[in-house]
Amino acid sequence: MAQPKAFLFDLDGVIVDTAHFHYQAWRRLANEKLGFDISEEFNESLKGVSRTESLDRILAHGNVTLSPAEKETLATLKNDWYVELINKMNPDDILPGINAFLEKTRLAGIKIGLGSVSKNAKPILERIGILSAFDAIIDGTKITKGKPDPEVFLKGAEELGASPDECVVFEDAVAGIEAGRRAGMKTVGIGQPDILTEADVVLANLNNMTIEDLRKALHF
Repeated sequence: MAQPKAFLFDLDGVIVDTAHFHYQAWRRLANEKLGFDISEEFNESLKGVSRTESLDRILAHGNVTLSPAEKETLATLKNDWYVELINKMNPDDILPGINAFLEKTRLAGIKIGLGSVSKNAKPILERIGILSAFDAIIDGTKITKGKPDPEVFLKGAEELGASPDECVVFEDAVAGIEAGRRAGMKTVGIGQPDILTEADVVLANLNNMTIEDLRKALHF
């Protein structure tokens, strides 16, 4: 088995918790423009899913049919509201243990990449002050297929000069874990074991995690 050469991190729910911002923006859209409500439980099904696919799921949930032009208008509006929310982010929004783990990863000589469907990934990383920590950033502006398609992680591996079996994916969403597995990579779920059942390892967070412990857990 190859040694890990690259770590690929999802953004939302792994590095920062922007899921609540997405929920606030989608819920406002449903309330103000579509005439129904969406629950936090339903919002779980939108994690790791592209903006277009998320809107389609919300419309289906409310049994609403719209034209492509109307959908485009609503998707843009939702993003505008979301950007307003994330523009207030700062380094305090980084999840526990992330800064220390990125530093350990760097010291171990492992490349660091971002694999996110978000088109706002770079502005968020700039806001929280860790953009320079990443050797490659693959986001929604560079891919044509959202997760669970493996494109985002395969492109990340390519940019980092690593083969899939040398990469580890860190994800909080079922769709992201599936994307990592389909890419042929080891997967670390951040969250609940009963939800991220397909991940090779599931952790509550990366607080106090060492590279050596992770290697052992993944059988590298």
